[in-house]
Amino acid sequence: MREVDLVIAHRLASGVPLVGQISQYIIAAGGKRLRPALLLMVCGALGYQGSQRFNLAAVVEFIHTATLLHDDVVDASTLRRGRATANETFGNPASVLVGDFLYSRAFQMMVDAGQMRIMQILADATNVIAEGEVMQLMNMHDASLDEAGYLRVIRSKTAKLFEASARLAAILASSGPTMEEACATYGQALGTAFQIIDDVLDYDGDAAEMGKNLGDDLREGKATLPLIAAMQRGTDTEAATVRHAIENGSTEQLQDIVGIVRRTGALNVAREAAAAEARRAISALEEIPANGYRAGLLQLAAQLLERRT
Repeated sequence: MREVDLVIAHRLASGVPLVGQISQYIIAAGGKRLRPALLLMVCGALGYQGSQRFNLAAVVEFIHTATLLHDDVVDASTLRRGRATANETFGNPASVLVGDFLYSRAFQMMVDAGQMRIMQILADATNVIAEGEVMQLMNMHDASLDEAGYLRVIRSKTAKLFEASARLAAILASSGPTMEEACATYGQALGTAFQIIDDVLDYDGDAAEMGKNLGDDLREGKATLPLIAAMQRGTDTEAATVRHAIENGSTEQLQDIVGIVRRTGALNVAREAAAAEARRAISALEEIPANGYRAGLLQLAAQLLERRT
């Protein structure tokens, strides 16, 4: 990861001061770096030690960071990772344009790998992520969204880059189709579980620990799995309260809704859905040789269910 950070610092260089300033601002905020870490761990599990793993790990972090810049503008978010978002600090136009810079820089860097297959995976992933963002936008304030529709969005918007990160590692290691698909399945399942737990924490987390405002999803009119389950399991009155909040993007009754989500067992429903994805990820690892890296990947999937931030 230190090598990846060196690549990131080097490739953020720009002759336009504001580009570097905003890029550094959001990259320096830290974050879990899960996607580049996933790529490095799968490379290790499959025995690939070439320097391209650092380059591509930085690429997936740039793509992820670009989506964050754009997401925060679309969602009018003010807090991320415990501090003001880039759009709150520098304004929406600058955030959108620097997001575009990071996307285009990522595509410059992926050319360095010299493999058309790698470019195809990353180009397809970026396109699917954009489609997921649009699907989520279309679903805003739609209280009729079901679990299948919710999963379609998060598998595109969030899980696709996890999937691509793991698949890229298999391609770098020159693995066969079976191994590549196993790695991709692990990444997709891991990313899906990660997002479900993220949505659970919006109603069961601590704002100081998470570094974002609780209830943001509700304010944005997002029908996430905890809310979908609460409407299905609650009384008519409880379901109506949640439905009204989603349709109006209202957080006035946030505490009541948190109570409904907890009382109906909706959090347990969502956590079980995440656990099922974690089990799917662990099952996919059976194809990977037993070593310390695979043990780390197993631990990552298991501990994901216990995350509080």
